[in-house]
Amino acid sequence: MTEQERNQLTAQARLAAQELLDAARLAPGEVFVVGCSSSEVVGGRIGHDSSMEAAAALYDGIAPVLAGRGVFLAAQCCEHLNRALILERAAAARYGWEEVCVVPHPHAGGSWATTCWKRFEHPVAVEAIRAHAGMDIGGTLIGMHLRPVAVPVRLSLDHIGQAILLCARTRPKLIGGERAQYTEEDL
Repeated sequence: MTEQERNQLTAQARLAAQELLDAARLAPGEVFVVGCSSSEVVGGRIGHDSSMEAAAALYDGIAPVLAGRGVFLAAQCCEHLNRALILERAAAARYGWEEVCVVPHPHAGGSWATTCWKRFEHPVAVEAIRAHAGMDIGGTLIGMHLRPVAVPVRLSLDHIGQAILLCARTRPKLIGGERAQYTEEDL
């Protein structure tokens, strides 16, 4: 990967994170999940061409944006670790998510989760979360880790590198029927 390609991935990831945070209106302390196939990002096939370099470039774009707003990053592992998540111990403690014992590596967990594990201050693994918003980079299927009402969010870009980018925010359930009223923020 050239330096120009790496810088482009970082810039794309930064822009996507900023746009999704703006659309989702996350508060400090909320959780933003990212599932990422570094294989797809570099033009390979998911699960076959893992790239620590691509994962690092994406981390450099996403993590500072989230940290600047006080939002926790959760990194989804690949299917070889049952899509467990890597996050800071403080996030797991805040939400009562039980830690499990595993350390990701590029071929069991994936390059993205491995990069996050290495860069987080106090990383832990958990089996499941309920995130407030998320990015799926390369078809990693993050839906199982979002709160129950997920709303698709379209950004100004639909790819990061060669990988398809899908994003979602969540909202509380609307209840009450035809006479109920809601604020704009609820929708």
